[in-house]
Amino acid sequence: MKNKMKEMEEEADKLRKIQEQVEEEMQEGTEENGSEADARSVYVGNVDYSSTPEELQELFAPCGTVNRITILCDKFKNPKGYAYVEFAEVEAVEAAVALTDTDFKGRQIKVTAKRTNVPGMGKGRGRGRGRGRGPPAFRGGKGYRGYGGYGGYGGGPPP
Repeated sequence: MKNKMKEMEEEADKLRKIQEQVEEEMQEGTEENGSEADARSVYVGNVDYSSTPEELQELFAPCGTVNRITILCDKFKNPKGYAYVEFAEVEAVEAAVALTDTDFKGRQIKVTAKRTNVPGMGKGRGRGRGRGRGPPAFRGGKGYRGYGGYGGYGGGPPP
């Protein structure tokens, strides 16, 4: 019985080590692949809501080999009006950017090189909470008036 427990613990340790190695490799791979894919991708703005990936593929085919087209949708599955196109080669991005202001389904599309999303960028320091309280430790607006009620005459709920 003790031998079986020992064997099971050893096997569990081996599995944990293998799992850690796989997770490390996966994390390294996604970071590198993500920035590589971003370098080969373009943002396409002002895309018609009825557009399909096939139509966009047709539009960008002369630029180079298209790997993937992503048309972003909101939570109700309605298109947001922009898309990302990933190419096989980095050189295709320049040709695609040249398609800016091209008429596509009655709209002038905007094509720019995709920016790499850096976690933590753009957060800044925030805007605080609410609009502020005015002068500290003074509530009631026009001093104590005796009567509660609304309308800025004191005694009502705090603003």
